[in-house]
Amino acid sequence: MSRPLAGPQSLLRTLNGRAILEALARSGPQTRAELMAATGLSRTAVTQVLRMLDNAGAVAAAGLDRDTRGPAAGRVGLHPRLGFAAAVHVDHQAAHVVLVDASGAVRAEQHAAFPLGGDRVAHIAALVDSCRGAGKAPVHLAVVGVPGIVTADGGIRDDLGPDGGAFRSALADTLGCPVRVENDVNLAALAELTSGSGGELASFALLLLDDGLGAGIVLDGALHRGFSGVAGEVMYLPQTPLPIGAPVINDAVVGDLALGLGRDTEASLLEHLEAAGRGEATAAELVAEIGRRIVLVAGTVGLVVDPEAFILGGDATHPVLVDAIQRVAAEYAPQLPLRFLVSSFGPEAPLVGAVGEAASGLRATLFTRILTPESTKRPMTSRQSAP
Repeated sequence: MSRPLAGPQSLLRTLNGRAILEALARSGPQTRAELMAATGLSRTAVTQVLRMLDNAGAVAAAGLDRDTRGPAAGRVGLHPRLGFAAAVHVDHQAAHVVLVDASGAVRAEQHAAFPLGGDRVAHIAALVDSCRGAGKAPVHLAVVGVPGIVTADGGIRDDLGPDGGAFRSALADTLGCPVRVENDVNLAALAELTSGSGGELASFALLLLDDGLGAGIVLDGALHRGFSGVAGEVMYLPQTPLPIGAPVINDAVVGDLALGLGRDTEASLLEHLEAAGRGEATAAELVAEIGRRIVLVAGTVGLVVDPEAFILGGDATHPVLVDAIQRVAAEYAPQLPLRFLVSSFGPEAPLVGAVGEAASGLRATLFTRILTPESTKRPMTSRQSAP
């Protein structure tokens, strides 16, 4: 007769502890009965794990459940002083900082333009400190979305060349916590994958139009960054009659197209889109050309990776441009059918992606610390636990 498999009690407690922590992060404060239903653990196991987590400073009482019949039961939730992760979106003009807790809930938010000639790192750190407030709760990690090519080691390559990871290192030193740098379009694609238009797709390419055009490529449910981080840099894909290396779409291209049509060369793409919506013929011609270029980019990508759909993000979600893209795509459909969807998050997609990645990383960091025997000897909420 075979004997049942058994493992060390410490491993069992760790697995049970993670199950309860994940349940609390996913669904918020719960009663013991709700935790039993969510995890499949016995009442004794739930009680023992909650005692362990309480001793570690990981959970705290969170009111009473008065909605169910019978005596009111106490709820328990993640301790509010466990700390935060910072989600940051950096563009060429400003930084947007959001502090999230382990459940993914937004606890504070700040947005401010970079000062002329100012230090980006100092500016972001000041926004994080402002979000933390007087309590100065610990920030355990930061996820930062930036324009430009991001290498595997967190280096940024933009119009000024590679920085060798200097921005990431300086921000990590200033914040006193690990910093993960990610391409902003890739973060937007992750947002669509986890909770947006790409959630039901095995593969897609997000085409995000902002100052330029970038792509975030998801294959078999996973983000594809490429060997050196250049996957999705579609703004320089060759298009006739453009010379090799010329940008397909950016602010300068919009100005050049406006000049050729006798329109205001200083007007933004959004202003041209609004004019096209009002029926201005030259604006509609400009929008049609941009739509054609986006469809050709999609066709080129489609011939290489054949995604299920293309998700339009940023300025490409404007209804006038979406209509123009759909019209051009219909012309090419007999040769190459292309399916276009609209982003669930619009211009906020990179920040939404950063928030999701920051919350996920925070849970992994905190739960590992909480469930490591050495870390349970002192509460996580002590001043010494801050990074």
